[in-house]
Amino acid sequence: MSNENAGVHRSHEQLHLVQQAKLGEQAERYDDMAKAMKELVETGADLTNEERNLLSVAYKNVVGARRSSWRVISSIEQKTESSDKKQSMAREYKEKIEKELEEICKDVLELLEKHLINKESSNKESKVFYLKMKGDYYRYLAEVQPAPGREEVVEKSKVAYQKAYDLAKAEMASTHPIRLGLALNFSVFFYEIMNSPEEACALAKKAFDDAIAELDSLNEESYKDSTLIMQLLRDNLTLWTSDTQAEEQNEQEVGGDN
Repeated sequence: MSNENAGVHRSHEQLHLVQQAKLGEQAERYDDMAKAMKELVETGADLTNEERNLLSVAYKNVVGARRSSWRVISSIEQKTESSDKKQSMAREYKEKIEKELEEICKDVLELLEKHLINKESSNKESKVFYLKMKGDYYRYLAEVQPAPGREEVVEKSKVAYQKAYDLAKAEMASTHPIRLGLALNFSVFFYEIMNSPEEACALAKKAFDDAIAELDSLNEESYKDSTLIMQLLRDNLTLWTSDTQAEEQNEQEVGGDN
């Protein structure tokens, strides 16, 4: 899509924000990158494919750093004796990271809901992209949310992914990288958040098989992206299938013929 910017008019301020975001990416200063992209979205601009990807990359890195930190501290907290002062320090630190993570997710979700998902000028591809993002950021919230509010967050993630997936199946080729990326993340949601390995495997397998069947129609432009995601789908399937088989074997050994 080399002429994706054709017909897109940008003010001096908007061009400046895009340039700032690109510099932020090159400098690996993702908080700055996210801030610039947030400001661009708030101007009411329709994002080009390139700008949409800048928004996604910025927030993925900003939230990714916190998700990674949360996992490390969570693991330390679990491994430490409850009487140990180190555990209460780890818990406090984990809560600090959770607050940051929640604020980032809420920022992204507000941008998506207020400015991007319901734009009448959005094409179907953009709509799928933004709905997938909505599913992702509610999933990230679900990872750290304690029981009382978790159910609602999980449901919102599932609804967003499902809407995106229904639209993707109706409007996009099975080899389209956005459709494949959505299938990958939706299947991870089933496996990690819903604890439903069967649904996760079924979704990942269907997406992989459908894409394999259409592989010769894959255009050169998205070949690399699509095949990379297909590889990730296959890797997950291998891992999840062996996990499920190991669990079944353990149940048979432990539970006998119950």
